[in-house]
Amino acid sequence: MTGIRALADSLNISIGTVSRALNGKPGVNPETRDRVLKMAQETGYVANAAGRNLRKGLTNTIGMVIGTGPAAAKGDNNFFMAVTDAMQRAMLERGVDLILLPCHAAMDPLAFLQRTLQRGSIDGLVLTATLEQDPRIAMLEASHLPFITLGRSRTPGNYAWMDLDFEGAARQSVARLAELGHRRIAIGIPKGQANLSALYLESWRQQMQAEGLSPSDDLLFVDDFTEAGGAQVAARLLDQADRPTAILMCSEPMISGFCGGLLGAGVQPGADVSVIGFRQSPLLRHLAPPISCFDMDLDALGEDMAKAILGLVYDADNALHITRAISPMTYVETASVQPLR
Repeated sequence: MTGIRALADSLNISIGTVSRALNGKPGVNPETRDRVLKMAQETGYVANAAGRNLRKGLTNTIGMVIGTGPAAAKGDNNFFMAVTDAMQRAMLERGVDLILLPCHAAMDPLAFLQRTLQRGSIDGLVLTATLEQDPRIAMLEASHLPFITLGRSRTPGNYAWMDLDFEGAARQSVARLAELGHRRIAIGIPKGQANLSALYLESWRQQMQAEGLSPSDDLLFVDDFTEAGGAQVAARLLDQADRPTAILMCSEPMISGFCGGLLGAGVQPGADVSVIGFRQSPLLRHLAPPISCFDMDLDALGEDMAKAILGLVYDADNALHITRAISPMTYVETASVQPLR
């Protein structure tokens, strides 16, 4: 490969002229520009992107923080894999790389983020697994690094976010079950401070009241984001004298364990306890019966996320535009939901 100095020497013109020709800048004779581009192609010239970006203060790299650890390893990761695949595909069209920044559950997320910011190796950031009150968002706002969150937060600030329709899914699920005659409609959510759980729970309560039903504490089940956690929910639900006849659950691994717990006790999902999950996934489609869930276009979500962060970082015209959007979802009913008998 040939460097820019060697390219200039071989054409007997200045380095500045070669640079302007390669970058499409004005002030270069068309004939000279053609000579430079032809010679660059023939000699295999590759621009020193690192040096050029250093001068511009850019790395052409976007980072995405994801959580790892035992709980994440036991969860259903196809959501993040599908979204990041679509994001990466969209970014490559702009010559931008997407790098994953795994933060283990045993690490301090604030310290991890601070180290990432101090390295200066990314132009923008995608933050996931947002909390109700998320100090990482405040740190990012203070850093002035462009960022977008996958998930909302109650943390104040003027930042971009995209999220799934947890409120709509919870309201529609309760309304459908009430329509089928169910009155004791439970909810199962993972432990922790994730904002998605708060949104789902709040909307369940609101819709229960709208249907004239009581969102009593004995209908709320909170456990680990694992199959074992779901099995524990099943055991506690079945132990109630006035047992719920239906349940909403926003965690795919918990649903799998919950259905296993029901079957182990001789109770049939759907026929005996109606079950509605949050997001459709292969894990739930292959249960018997498949679980009623909400379908969504993960490719579209990933592409929209990529466009949003690319616009914030590299498009001056869009830099002041703050994206805030909720991805639409479609309810898909299966035999896991039955009228109250």
